[in-house]
Amino acid sequence: MSQSLDLPTLGTGPSAMLRPPKELRDLQEQAPVCKVRTPAGDEAWLVTRHEEVKQLLKDERINRSHPDPPSAPRYVDTPFFNLLITDSDPAEATRLHREMRSLLTPSFSARRLARLRPKVVELAEEMVQALLDKGPPVDLHAEFSQPFALQVLYELIGVPPEDRMHIVRMLGRMAVLGDPAAAEEGAAELFGYISELVGRKRGDPGEDVISRLCEAGLDDERIGTLSAGVLFAGLDSVISHIDVGVLVLANNPDKRDTAMQDAGTMAIAVEEVLRAAKAGSSMLPRWAAEDVEIGGVTIRTGELVLLDFTLSNFDERAFDDPERFDVGRVPNPHLTFGHGVWHCIGAPLARVELQTAFSALFGRIPNLQVAVAPEDLKLESGQLSGGVLELPITW
Repeated sequence: MSQSLDLPTLGTGPSAMLRPPKELRDLQEQAPVCKVRTPAGDEAWLVTRHEEVKQLLKDERINRSHPDPPSAPRYVDTPFFNLLITDSDPAEATRLHREMRSLLTPSFSARRLARLRPKVVELAEEMVQALLDKGPPVDLHAEFSQPFALQVLYELIGVPPEDRMHIVRMLGRMAVLGDPAAAEEGAAELFGYISELVGRKRGDPGEDVISRLCEAGLDDERIGTLSAGVLFAGLDSVISHIDVGVLVLANNPDKRDTAMQDAGTMAIAVEEVLRAAKAGSSMLPRWAAEDVEIGGVTIRTGELVLLDFTLSNFDERAFDDPERFDVGRVPNPHLTFGHGVWHCIGAPLARVELQTAFSALFGRIPNLQVAVAPEDLKLESGQLSGGVLELPITW
């Protein structure tokens, strides 16, 4: 395309949480790779179709390196996004990525999650009971989705209970769009806190991510970067998927009842929530380390590439009737967690959290209803992850 479309103007209404907006679907039909302008004001290539997104996820020429990192085109201008550019050397960027995966993967192993699952279930049950004790109406986002996702991550990473409320404020400031100074302050505060926590963990290790990274011999800065990345990447997407999943299932009682039949049907339903619910930021930003030919265009070295998982999950070339929310959809090759070397290492934990959250909520509150129409939901437009500001529920 010769003209760049302004990406932030597409799909800002509440209906965009349930399906991609028409403007983006039209782009998908026009071409698999389109030129757009990002919220940061830079040009980028938006990849819209399932096959092309999957292909680039396997292409090592599309990675986290840039020939001149300070001048690299940005999707958004926040401190966390700047951490995505790891090096000017593609080979070094690939090495760092593989090192990161090898360091963090054991924390998400089947054995580790088996030990963590009872705590996840306990947290969900406690928070649902708190909802029942408080009585309707309540804001599910503030009273369940956010604290549940936070507490699970805190258990995994090793944040002591007395410090946990401080992290919420730091992460919120770090994700603010349009206020670089506040975001920088939030990032500095978060990294300062993690550095202090690392010192404590070195003397008194536990069974958590930070302790494992200390044992691996990493310096404080590297541990801070990895830990902040786990917190930031693993938090908002889970919160948003709980919110949107409850919204869709509560508004479709037949599909909710099917999902609640047993653990197996719930696991299948969660995959459809992951595919069909546009929750949080669905763009994976990467840069071209070399010229890449794909979808009839040439992506030049150093150009920004946005892999759009939401659009690829609604591609009719990969999914039968993608607009239909089908809790029994099998197979379900969604790309919400990426693919190949860019597959999210936290995906197993996210699945456990979502399955547990929906089972606990609808198991204890079978008549749970969303108290407002989807079009009346207020969305968070001032932060990177998006999502709802609140989700009023009743029963």
